[in-house]
Amino acid sequence: MLLDDRVYLGTSTKAEYLPLKYANRHGLITGATGTGKTISLQIMAEGFSRAGVPVFCADVKGDLSGLATSGTHKDFLAARASDIGFKDYTFESFPTIFWDLFGRQGHPIRTTVSEMGPLLFSRMLDLNPTQEGVLNIVFKIADDEGLLLLDLKDLRALLVQVGQNRKEIALTYGGVSTASIGAIQRSLLVLEQQSGDLFFGERALDIKDLMRTDTDGRGFISVLAADELMMSPRLYSTFLLWLLSELFEELPEVGNPDKPKLVFFFDEAHLLFDEAPKILLQKVEQVVKLVRSKGVGVYFVTQNPADMPDAVLAQLGNRVQHALRAYTPREQKAVRAAAETFRPNPDFDTKDVITQLGVGEALVSTLESKGVPSIVGRTMMRPPSSRMGPVTLQERNQTIANSPVSGVYDDVVDRESAFEVLKRRARTNQKREEEVRPTPSNNRRSTRVSVTETAVKQLARTVARSLGDSLVRGILGSFRRGR
Repeated sequence: MLLDDRVYLGTSTKAEYLPLKYANRHGLITGATGTGKTISLQIMAEGFSRAGVPVFCADVKGDLSGLATSGTHKDFLAARASDIGFKDYTFESFPTIFWDLFGRQGHPIRTTVSEMGPLLFSRMLDLNPTQEGVLNIVFKIADDEGLLLLDLKDLRALLVQVGQNRKEIALTYGGVSTASIGAIQRSLLVLEQQSGDLFFGERALDIKDLMRTDTDGRGFISVLAADELMMSPRLYSTFLLWLLSELFEELPEVGNPDKPKLVFFFDEAHLLFDEAPKILLQKVEQVVKLVRSKGVGVYFVTQNPADMPDAVLAQLGNRVQHALRAYTPREQKAVRAAAETFRPNPDFDTKDVITQLGVGEALVSTLESKGVPSIVGRTMMRPPSSRMGPVTLQERNQTIANSPVSGVYDDVVDRESAFEVLKRRARTNQKREEEVRPTPSNNRRSTRVSVTETAVKQLARTVARSLGDSLVRGILGSFRRGR
């Protein structure tokens, strides 16, 4: 049942596989709460890891942490394996790295404010178009003047600077209102209260650490602790979108590899698209479309296919559909829409079967030869080899201690950035003003110095701006390093 070039998912009238060759064509796992979506994600992660493909997934409920530990015999698991003819079924653990934005249940994940960029940062802060425009100006000034925005104190310092010099800035960059500056500052305060400030700083995440394999050639599974993070859904969805954009910007083109370089599971995917502005949706669609050429397969996990924009849904070739409920006219319409996304099976009515599926049962369709979707099969999903359920605190701590990135991200690095530069400039300007403070007998000299000072400042801006010209931003506004 287990083959080297494909991931075994379960059995319908035949064994259902996801070919590795087409795994970077993206996918979708859907179904109502409690129907088995998490287990489907777990067995797919196991299959990819076994094939040497690194995996990233968010652990919303804590259950996916069990990937790090071998499963144990249970009668219902043995019965399922027997029913589907899964003779290769064994228990095993998988190489796992635990991550946590807050640094409590795994290694900290950080990025810098500059690297995230204004588009995603505006989404995180829930800014209106006017406030987003002001934030774009702030980022543009930082880029032009070579100012590093590493953490939130850097951004706060530059916002103050922009607010104090808004009249001069308006001549070059456009109008900046104090009301918008104040609104952004208040949103930053809310973000800090949600512990979002822990996400910004250094050392920033190196994408290569998500793409590791162990000594046996198995792909590491990066599990992000998201149970606490889900209490701030906008932070959660923006973080995952930033991570996806980083993969797109940083990885080289590989065309159509024999297997993915990384598989990325985006759980609770509806949060990404809820109330998202049109410009963001367009860019997300573009990233999803193009990132497969970097060897990255993206698998969205949500309750209903209707949660996904049509342009994104059309790009998801590998489908696992668990049961949906159809008690209301709206739910019945959603079931019909879900059924229409599958290649029909002459042996059953897809629309009727979707509402009849049991727990651990799903409709499966994957891409076959030449990328054509297979006929949908009513499938009993295979049981997982790793533990069903969370690890203990002791097991988690041991996995973290033995991790290949242990000690790499644990300490915060606070090098000189915008906060320190602006603070030093302010002190220098204050000292200069004190030295040339006008007296009743020296008004003319004061004026001449003021003009000279302005010229020096302009020269400094010009030099810094030439440095900033090397900074290039990608589709979602994040830095494109080394380009």
